[in-house]
Amino acid sequence: MNIRTKVPVELGSRGYEIIIGDGLLEAAGELLAPVLGKRKRVVIVTDSAVAAAGHLKRLEEGLAKTGVSAGSVTVPSGEKSKSWPQLAEVCDQLLAMKVDRGTLLIALGGGVVGDLAGFAASIVMRGIDFVQVPTTLLSQVDSSVGGKTGINTVAGKNMVGSFYQPRMVLADLDCLATLSARELRSGYAEIAKHAAISDAPFFGWLEDNGGLVVTGDRDAQAVAIEHSCRTKAAIVAEDEREGGRRALLNFGHTFGHALEAETGFGEKLLHGEAVAVGMVQAMDLSVRLGLAPRSDASRLASHLRAVGLPFSTTVIQNAPFDEDRLLAHMAHDKKASDGRLTFVVSHGLGSAAVLNDVPADQVRPSLGI
Repeated sequence: MNIRTKVPVELGSRGYEIIIGDGLLEAAGELLAPVLGKRKRVVIVTDSAVAAAGHLKRLEEGLAKTGVSAGSVTVPSGEKSKSWPQLAEVCDQLLAMKVDRGTLLIALGGGVVGDLAGFAASIVMRGIDFVQVPTTLLSQVDSSVGGKTGINTVAGKNMVGSFYQPRMVLADLDCLATLSARELRSGYAEIAKHAAISDAPFFGWLEDNGGLVVTGDRDAQAVAIEHSCRTKAAIVAEDEREGGRRALLNFGHTFGHALEAETGFGEKLLHGEAVAVGMVQAMDLSVRLGLAPRSDASRLASHLRAVGLPFSTTVIQNAPFDEDRLLAHMAHDKKASDGRLTFVVSHGLGSAAVLNDVPADQVRPSLGI
């Protein structure tokens, strides 16, 4: 085990640590001891791809070293598992395993598993403790941190869920070695987002080192993950339930979620890929509104292109998209109010703000970017 750093999420009595390092699954029993206390039984929720990659076995063996036994629930991999039927199935299986309020649930997987298992933990027995063990770059820098849980519905992405904080996050860098290049790039989009909204110097570091992150350089990944987690942890500590500053983390997401909805929330367009295009669209909107310099919009698009991420709807299969359909999705986004569109806009790289009541006609020109 090699612990590289620990990032605190300061939420008073509900605060916790994000532990970033190598070989953490093999030492899970030891690392989770402060959370487990006298408990010697946990239930792991994971997906079929994560189990096949060997991470479930590594975690089970790591827990067994300290005498902790683990049951497991495995769901199909993919965004479609964030659904009512799968949530019900997970809850039913947990109850059939006779979990009680003293049971610790471990979410082992990417953002889908973390969101689904975290939501289940928040409602089974009216709430049981859970731990996030994210296995993808995207989940290590974003979805595992901050307590957002939920599922998708016919009305849109993440429309049903809860704010429910984990007791700990274990980000094992070894898990990233099993990811495809495409999955690494998808996760990298959220790293770029954190820099774009709050840290211009870090964005400069990414321009120099982003290629190393997406091609598997462990040291560069550790730096990028730590920096992203510190950025998000600070924002969450200030605004846990997204009443203000936390909304900045949605930069690129209003556009991106609409693109995901049009492509079916699946392999055709991964979440990070949609966010990458969405950030370019949001920057273009910001420039058109006179809020950000065109040079920064070009810089963001160029960087995303350099690391292999989509930077325009024109490079997405089956583009162009229907503008009216995209606007309809945005009108149903949970950030919209009374049908009025809300966007996170840029004031230049490293600075962002929430802008409410944006007329659709001002948004249209950016949809074809």
